Amino acid sequence: MFTDDSATTWYMVFLSVLSMGLALSTLGLVYRWGQQVPHWVPLLGRRSIPARPVVLVALIGGSLLVAICLYLLLNSMFHVVDRGWVGIGRDEPAHPAPGWEVLRYYAPLVAWGPLVIAVAVDYGRRALRRSPKPPPTIKRFASGTGPEMTQTS
Repeated sequence: MFTDDSATTWYMVFLSVLSMGLALSTLGLVYRWGQQVPHWVPLLGRRSIPARPVVLVALIGGSLLVAICLYLLLNSMFHVVDRGWVGIGRDEPAHPAPGWEVLRYYAPLVAWGPLVIAVAVDYGRRALRRSPKPPPTIKRFASGTGPEMTQTS
């Protein structure tokens, strides 16, 4: 049985591991290991990673980060929601809003969403350049009516 303190500890550990995993996965958009499964992974090693789902997930994640930052900014300016859900403990008391001495450490995170979007777009461009569509082939008809351009797939 978890006590309130141990549940809080596990919650914080989970959030730390999750945020670190998501942050490290964005490096795959920049480095070569994000385009191919490592060779040591059983059954999937050395297979290329499809670019579309990667770009889609990165764009959704970056957009969510931008939306969260906009919400926090607008809520701090217009006080749409005075007190949010605490989520830890039943009767957790309301804490005062952190001042600049705390927020200055989180201020650079505002750029994370737009940067993820920019890197995802670049990853998509590189992936398209890596696997271009095949050039059209010329077929000649036996009747001699002339060449026809067709796209092979």
